[in-house]
Amino acid sequence: MLEKPGCPWCKRFDEEIAPAYPNTVEGRRAPLRRIDITRPWPADLEGIRKERLTPTFILTDRGLEIARLRGYPGDQFFWSLLDDMLAKLPDDETTPAGGHSN
Repeated sequence: MLEKPGCPWCKRFDEEIAPAYPNTVEGRRAPLRRIDITRPWPADLEGIRKERLTPTFILTDRGLEIARLRGYPGDQFFWSLLDDMLAKLPDDETTPAGGHSN
């Protein structure tokens, strides 16, 4: 999850989704990693295109971008859009997490 201080949609995500997220099937498959876009870009994400819009959710697998969701559409739409993103992950029985949502 790309975020920045003072982002009202990030705050809304934190209130509506973040508390439950790690306890869901989706959260276990794609653990949420938070990246503050006002800080230096993490070295392990050098191959991922930066974004100015927050929040942005980037699903990666083995360092490659699989899908991207710009903005937070609200709790009514977030889960179905996340499911669409997760459906793009390759099936890999050897890696239980399968991917990582940044």
